[in-house]
Amino acid sequence: MATQIPSVPDTTANALSPDIEEMIRTRVDAFVHEHMQQLVSEQVAAAMKRDPARSKVAIIASKGTLDMAYPPLILASAAAAMGEEVTIFFTFYGLNILKKGGARHLQVAPIANPAMPVSIPNIVGMLPGMTPLATWMMKSQFFGKHQVATIDELLQQCRDLGVKFIACQMTLDVMGIKPEELIDDVEIGGAATFIDFANEAHVTLFI
Repeated sequence: MATQIPSVPDTTANALSPDIEEMIRTRVDAFVHEHMQQLVSEQVAAAMKRDPARSKVAIIASKGTLDMAYPPLILASAAAAMGEEVTIFFTFYGLNILKKGGARHLQVAPIANPAMPVSIPNIVGMLPGMTPLATWMMKSQFFGKHQVATIDELLQQCRDLGVKFIACQMTLDVMGIKPEELIDDVEIGGAATFIDFANEAHVTLFI
C-alpha cells in the first residue's frame, strides 16, 4: 500500500506584498504613537492637578510710590481673576498702600525718574512743589485720561477676588504703624508667614 505524503501548504500565495506590509507597519506605528501621546498628556494633566503650587502666586510689595503701587495690585487682581490663589506681602514702604486713606496720598517723585512720560531734569525736579505736580500729572494726564483704576479701586478689586494681604510685622514695629491704621482684611504676619505660602507657589514676584 502506497504511503500518502501530506501536502505542504503553499505560503507564497498568501504572503503579503511589501507595499501592504509597509502600510500595516505605518498604521500600527501611528496608532501606538497616538496612544502614547494621549497617555503622556493624561499623566501630565493629572500631575498638574495634584500639584497645588500650580495655582498659587506670591507677590512682595516693597515700594510706596504711586507708580510702584500699581504693578503688585494689577498682577494680583489679574492672577486672581484667572483662578489663582494670590497673597501679597507688604513690607517697608509698601505698607503705605495699606494705610487707611494712604492710597489717595501716594506720590511719584520726578527726581531720578527719567522713565516718566514727561521727563523732568533733576535740577527742576528738586524744586519745591515738583513732586505734587508730577503726581497730579500722572493721575490726571495719564491714568485718568486712559481710565486706569485708582489704587483704592484696585485694592477693592483684589479683596473682592480673594487676594490675601499680609502686612509685615517687623515693618509695623520699626515704623511705628499700628494695625488699626491699616485698611480692613489685612493679616499681620512675619517673613515666615509669607515664606510658608511662597514655598508652595510656582510664581513669586518682588516689586
